[in-house]
Amino acid sequence: MQVLVTGAAGFIGFFAAKKLLAQGISVVGIDNLNDYYLPQLKADRLAQLSSEPNFEFRELNIADRDGIESLFKDYQFDRVVHLAAQAGVRYSLTNPHAYADSNVVGTLNILEACRNADQMQHLVYASSSSVYGLNSKMPFSTADNVDHPVSLYAATKKSNELMAHCYSHLYKIPTTGLRFFTVYGPWGRPDMAYWTFSEKILRGEPLPIFNQGKLKRDFTYIDDIVEGVVRCLNVIPQTQPNHTPTSPADSSAPYRIYNIGNNQPVEIETFIQTLESALGKEAIREYLPMQPGDVEATWADIDDLNQSVGYQPSTPLAEGIGHFADWYLEYRQKL
Repeated sequence: MQVLVTGAAGFIGFFAAKKLLAQGISVVGIDNLNDYYLPQLKADRLAQLSSEPNFEFRELNIADRDGIESLFKDYQFDRVVHLAAQAGVRYSLTNPHAYADSNVVGTLNILEACRNADQMQHLVYASSSSVYGLNSKMPFSTADNVDHPVSLYAATKKSNELMAHCYSHLYKIPTTGLRFFTVYGPWGRPDMAYWTFSEKILRGEPLPIFNQGKLKRDFTYIDDIVEGVVRCLNVIPQTQPNHTPTSPADSSAPYRIYNIGNNQPVEIETFIQTLESALGKEAIREYLPMQPGDVEATWADIDDLNQSVGYQPSTPLAEGIGHFADWYLEYRQKL
C-alpha cells in the first residue's frame, strides 16, 4: 500500500508518516517548507523521515494545481492523509489570503486529484476544533451545528468539511475529517502555547494569559493523535443507500467527521503548573483580556470515534508535558 501524507514536515504529518513507515507502509510526503515557523525544525523532522527506505519526499505546495496533478500521475496512491494547511488562529487575522490559498484552494486540488485517481480508497483530512466557534454546549459534539466560526482559519476548516462531503456524494470518494483538539508533544509547533510558554518561563519573561486565565483546553498528546489518524485511515466509510443523516457529521455518502481529542479539558493554570514542574522553574503570569478569534474552552466528545475505530487516548498531561519538556530542553540548545 502507498500512502500520500501532505504536510509531512509539519508536526502531525511528521508523526503520522513515522507511524505508517513503522507499519511497513510506503509513504510519499509533500510539504512546501514555508517559513511560517522555524524552517530548521521542519528540516530536522524531514531528515528523520528521509532516512527511511520506504519514504520519498517532494517539496510541493498543495495550492500548485499542476504540481498536485503531476504528483498523482507519478504515483499510485491507495490512501491520502491530508494534513497540509496554513495553521494558526491569530495569523489568519493578518494574513487571510494564505488561508484561502492553502486551506481552500489546496484542499480542492487534493480532492480533485483523488477524484481522478482510480485506485484511491480513502482520504483522511485535518479539520479543527476551531469549527465549533461560538458553540457553548460542552463537550463539543459532531452532532452540533458549527455555523458560527470566530476566525477565518475556522471558516476554512469548515469549508474543507463541506467540500469533502460534495466529493463523497458526487464521486463516492470515501472521506474522513478529523477535528483536532490542541495537539502537543515533542517536535511540536513554536506558535503553540506550550512552546511559547516554555521559552518565556526559561527566559524569565511574563506569560500572556488571556481572558484573565479563564480558559480551558482539551490538550491531546501527539502519540494519541496519530494512533487515531492511522486507525481512521484503515476504517473506510461506506455509502449508505436510503440513509437519513442523523447529525451534521453523518451522511448517506461515504463521509464521516470525528472529534479527535483527549476528552479531558484542562484549566490553563493547571497546564502552566505542569509546565513549571517539568521545566523546574516558576512562571511569571500576566493576565490579559480575551484575544480576537479565541474561545474560552474546548472539550471533545470522542464517543463516536471510540465506537468506530476503538480510539482511546491514554497519555496523562503530566506525562506528555514531561516528554515535551525533555525534548525541548535539548533541542533549544541547537537553535
